[in-house]
Amino acid sequence: MQRIRKFLLFSLPVIFIIFSIALTMGFTDVWKISAVACSGAFSVGLGASKRFGGYQYTAWIVTAVVAGMVYPNAFLQWGEIDLRNKWLILIVVQAVMFGMGIQMSLRDFSNLASTGKGVLVGLLSQFSIMPLVGFLLTKLFDFDPEIAAGIILMGACSSGLASNVMVYLARANLVLSVTVTAMATMLAPLMTPFWMKTLAGTLIDIKFLDMMFNIIKIVLVPIGAALLHDYLKMAGKGMKNRIYVLATLFLVYLLALPLGLWQVFVDMFPAETLQSVEILSFFVGAVVFGAGYHLCTRQFKNLDKLMPYISMFGIVYFTTVTTAAGRDNLLQVGGLLFMASVIHNGLGYFFGYWFSRLLGLGIPSARAMALEVGLQNGGMASGLAGSMGKLGTVGLAPAVFSPWMNITGSILANYWRKKSMKENAGIGKFKGNDTP
Repeated sequence: MQRIRKFLLFSLPVIFIIFSIALTMGFTDVWKISAVACSGAFSVGLGASKRFGGYQYTAWIVTAVVAGMVYPNAFLQWGEIDLRNKWLILIVVQAVMFGMGIQMSLRDFSNLASTGKGVLVGLLSQFSIMPLVGFLLTKLFDFDPEIAAGIILMGACSSGLASNVMVYLARANLVLSVTVTAMATMLAPLMTPFWMKTLAGTLIDIKFLDMMFNIIKIVLVPIGAALLHDYLKMAGKGMKNRIYVLATLFLVYLLALPLGLWQVFVDMFPAETLQSVEILSFFVGAVVFGAGYHLCTRQFKNLDKLMPYISMFGIVYFTTVTTAAGRDNLLQVGGLLFMASVIHNGLGYFFGYWFSRLLGLGIPSARAMALEVGLQNGGMASGLAGSMGKLGTVGLAPAVFSPWMNITGSILANYWRKKSMKENAGIGKFKGNDTP
């Protein structure tokens, strides 16, 4: 595999020359193919570099954008399958969030008592700075209302696991970062609709309860299934057996729904109650899936290690379909959206760090909060845009913001890691000199 990566990396200049000549000469088919090939070869070839291999995922996101821009029709419809279908989007985003949940554990929530002040500062920063900065950017730039709503949505979402990875690389306060991510994810069904209703309610139609239920479906349900799997790893035999029995009964309930049970509910309950029954059924599904997945891991030992790759594939899928659906809008406002992403992301780091310092957090904790605030959950934002049926407009901001956040997050984390190593070395040297 390493040989293939190196071969593609060294082939890049040739492919780029072909692309440039074809573009200059007007050979449309050739430059389109070579553009995607150049980007794809770079994404694979980057894995051969020890220094820049960490940017390979970001490179794949860029490749997804290139493919969506060059061949939009190829990523909107496959035969009878509409790739923007709400149920397909729901399944993919749940897979993404389940992969994210696999990296979490119930122990993350036990840190709440020891990091209480930091968690409060983190949640306050996250659910105030970014939505307000996003709102101010929509006033600064004259975007179409639905595109502007996407920027506010991006700011109103919680942070994702990318921030935890960056905090780990930066040698900042990882315990605080993981706890804030876990708590922010739990609060997202309330805070995200609140900010969207408050700041974007005049731009698009926001139904608070509908958005809250959608976030529960795409975030809490898959993460709940992942945490059940985590619990079963440590549970005693008796408890495991009780959960398996419960999951079996729940599976029977789920199978009965399409066979007529759901129609019984429709005849019995008003629409508002049906919505609650639907959410309850999703949680029932989470128990079945979590228990079933845990049993699968007993047969396939490396299944947990594969889930992050499935999450990454899901994000690439969102980016490609979103870019394809919003290609015409991106051609018009892509540059401005990129500028908005640079400002939004930069101000998130700045205010996240200095707000934390102002409220008394130490430097490692403030660095962790800067990364928590600056790096939003692009997958969640894309999933919500998809659930609204507005991937081509509301979904554009996540598609543009996410790659930029990954690039700057990696750079900032590496800068702080090196600075932290120098600071620790300085302390060690000082202690050494101070020792008689």
